Amino acid sequence: MASLFRAVTTHPDADKPSAATQTHKQRLLILSSRGVTYRHRHLLNDLVCMLPHSRKDAKLDSKNNLSLLNEVAELYNCNGVLFFEARKRQDLYMWLSRVPNGPCVKFHVQNLHTMSELNFTGNALKGSRAICSFDAAFDAAPATALIREMLLQTFAVPRGARKSKPFIDRVVAFTWADGKVWVRHYQITTSAAVAPAAADAKKDDGEKEKKKDKKSKAAAEAEKTELVEIGPRFVMTPIVILEGSFGGPVVYENREFVSPNAVRTAIREKRAVRKGGREEQRTKRGVKKRQLQEEMKVVKEGEVEDAVLFA
Repeated sequence: MASLFRAVTTHPDADKPSAATQTHKQRLLILSSRGVTYRHRHLLNDLVCMLPHSRKDAKLDSKNNLSLLNEVAELYNCNGVLFFEARKRQDLYMWLSRVPNGPCVKFHVQNLHTMSELNFTGNALKGSRAICSFDAAFDAAPATALIREMLLQTFAVPRGARKSKPFIDRVVAFTWADGKVWVRHYQITTSAAVAPAAADAKKDDGEKEKKKDKKSKAAAEAEKTELVEIGPRFVMTPIVILEGSFGGPVVYENREFVSPNAVRTAIREKRAVRKGGREEQRTKRGVKKRQLQEEMKVVKEGEVEDAVLFA
């Protein structure tokens, strides 16, 4: 009866939120695969602290069937997934996906440094929202524009999100350079500017002194804004963009990307070639040494013969 009375007495447009108060609901699922190292795990925890609208889940056992992540995201009512895929306990790949219709982007993460190992002096408020800053180079191609939108929907904390604070004191900077995405995390700090020193000589005009006092007070009250890096920092190389969520046709493929396995194979082959050259030189030196020893034997035997001595 109470609900019926409320429906009859309430104005029909009273509960409708205005366009200014509508919030874009986002919830991000963060998890990793088996085989992550301690540095990968610390980076994942740093991202969870950075994104208050995220939900951390247990490790995924399967590496071949990533479509299971769609079901896990729907189970926790999440419309975004950030997945860390570890290979050979040294290579880290990051998947960003929009559930359930996609798209999804696969990155190779390099040069990662966590908050604990950087030891920066910044101290941002936990749960605060961050400003996402993007380089103008993201607008150069459709693929980079799509990557920018995926990063924006993943790292931008919506207003009024779960566990978020109504403050903005951080900046997440994304820079596109050398075919990679460089990620940096800064804190916005404000400090009061130093008031200028008062002049020794005093002017007789009262109006000029008042103007000078007003200017000095305004300068003293002014605040200086700076950016202090607090970490984490890492570099991501885009590999492939799929139309669906963890599947579907390939929208973009980075032809210049070289897998870490190919790099390690090339290094081993180079070392093998160098080692083979050293072995060949060692063999040549041994053959030459034996030839010299045989020649010295012949010379010594010829000098001892009587025919040579009493010729």
